[in-house]
Amino acid sequence: MNEHGGGLMSTTQKYRRWAAPIVALIAVAALVGLLPHLGFTSASQAPLWTEQHAGVQNAMIQAPDWVRLSKEAKPAVVNISTKLNAEAQAMPQLKGRPDERSFEDFFKRFFDEGPRRPVRAAGSGFVLNANGYIVTNNHVVENATDIQVKLGDGRELPAKVVGRDSKTDLALVKVEAAGLPVIPLGDSTALQVGEPVMAIGNPFGLEQTVTTGIVSATGRVIGSGPYDNFIQTDASINPGNSGGPLINARGEVIGINTAIFSRGGGSVGIGFAVPSSLAKTVITQLADHGKVERGWLGVSIQPLTKDLARTFKRGDSAGALVSSVTEGSPADKAGVKTGDVIVEFNGKKVAKATDLPGLVADVPVGSAVPIVVIREGTEMRLNAKVARLEEEAPAKVAASDGKGQLGLSVQPLTPPMARELGLKVKEGVLVRDVVEGGRAAEAGIQAGDVIVEIDRRPVRTVEDLKARVDKQAKGEPIVMLVNRDGNALYVAIPAV
Repeated sequence: MNEHGGGLMSTTQKYRRWAAPIVALIAVAALVGLLPHLGFTSASQAPLWTEQHAGVQNAMIQAPDWVRLSKEAKPAVVNISTKLNAEAQAMPQLKGRPDERSFEDFFKRFFDEGPRRPVRAAGSGFVLNANGYIVTNNHVVENATDIQVKLGDGRELPAKVVGRDSKTDLALVKVEAAGLPVIPLGDSTALQVGEPVMAIGNPFGLEQTVTTGIVSATGRVIGSGPYDNFIQTDASINPGNSGGPLINARGEVIGINTAIFSRGGGSVGIGFAVPSSLAKTVITQLADHGKVERGWLGVSIQPLTKDLARTFKRGDSAGALVSSVTEGSPADKAGVKTGDVIVEFNGKKVAKATDLPGLVADVPVGSAVPIVVIREGTEMRLNAKVARLEEEAPAKVAASDGKGQLGLSVQPLTPPMARELGLKVKEGVLVRDVVEGGRAAEAGIQAGDVIVEIDRRPVRTVEDLKARVDKQAKGEPIVMLVNRDGNALYVAIPAV
């Protein structure tokens, strides 16, 4: 400041005696005005500046040391090779929902596909326990007649399956060894989008490959099953990475790499991992029982869209819409009805339909839990005793062939026809054909669907269907309850 004042005074000798104090004040004012632009601030603003600056410093301090982390983690990552019989060699794929059929083409498991003869295929895994317990994907070891594990130190050991869970695509295998290096499991619930992560595995048979990226998203639903809750990452992962760990900046496993989105079979920066929070529960049960026991409520659910929310007197789309209730199920005994919107289960909010299956599955069998539903705009509190989820046989697909106001060709469903087509419903209107580009087609109605309700009123004949459609209020969507492949589903056809 003196230098500024001195410099200024040297050019104003005539007014030296009275100008100096004024110049000093001007200089101070100017400097104060510049301080924020130079990165400084006043004492009263210090906390804000400190917090921001500390954030930058912390980010720099916490920048991952990938060299150190890879050295620590790689010894615990293993190569898993399996011998498959000829019938089991087709590359598994994640099944898409009916409105996402492209997923069947683009979501591929990280499993090397071989010719149709007994050959070895490669995947990845990581040592969870020093006594030889190894985590991998179910599809890596499913249908394997022989499993070999190559450890980080080069040893190759035979492995046996301790347990598998197809619903989460996780498996636990064991080798006879002790004192193995391990990777700790972290807390995936604390993950933040943008957080740095590292994937380790054996893409295309290239062992101990390390790639890095960030968490692109969490809670991804990709149509693989009822317990979808994937971590999405742009860390490069490819066929052969399946079952390998996704590691955070602290060297903890926060995901098990499971699937990729790819048109060509290679990485395009969209990979998916099973979160460690889900894996912990599954792995514990596999170690203890060789299988996973899950709770069962007995409802079919679907998302509550904007149009459906209006129909069911909801101001928002939060919750899980009940499209059907299994007779004699815990939900049925508790009083849950078709058309209810489940907004809370066992004290936890149900923000979206995909939240409910995981919440129910985590409840111990036999537990009594409270359920909050919205019925006709009124909140109701119910109690259900959760039962055990049993494996179900796949439902038969109805056939169709052979048009109107909605773009539908329909016919009455008779009991003999229902038996012939293998349908679970006995009455309703069978959709024989759907006009491409029509209102029904755009809403998702498919040939083979059985329309059983319109706007909460039963449909037993074609005349019922026509009458309900003709009486529909202008500007209001038509909400149909259809039975598809044995499952009930609400479909909202937008108003014209």
